Amino acid sequence: MADVKNVDATTFEAEVLQSDIPVLVDFWAPWCAPCQMVAPIVEKVAEGFAGRAKVVKVNVDEAPELANQYGIRGIPSLLVFKGGDVVSRLVGVQPEPVLRSALEAAL
Repeated sequence: MADVKNVDATTFEAEVLQSDIPVLVDFWAPWCAPCQMVAPIVEKVAEGFAGRAKVVKVNVDEAPELANQYGIRGIPSLLVFKGGDVVSRLVGVQPEPVLRSALEAAL
């Protein structure tokens, strides 16, 4: 099982913005059916990038300030951060190759 951490406003800076490796952030909510569809894909990508990139999840219901700060208007939204900056933004259910490609580009 991949190490996909749940982060919130108190841990976001340390886990994402200060990370020395790229981070894929999955903005989601438990009631969101498409979010449930993309979850296993995100887990698989996390396993494939273990040690090279980090994958975290942000529950938009529990961290609305983060969703607002990053302009999340639809979920799932998947953002790739590198050096504290958003370098890729994907909205909706994405196939595994698209997520892998976005992370590869940030390496």
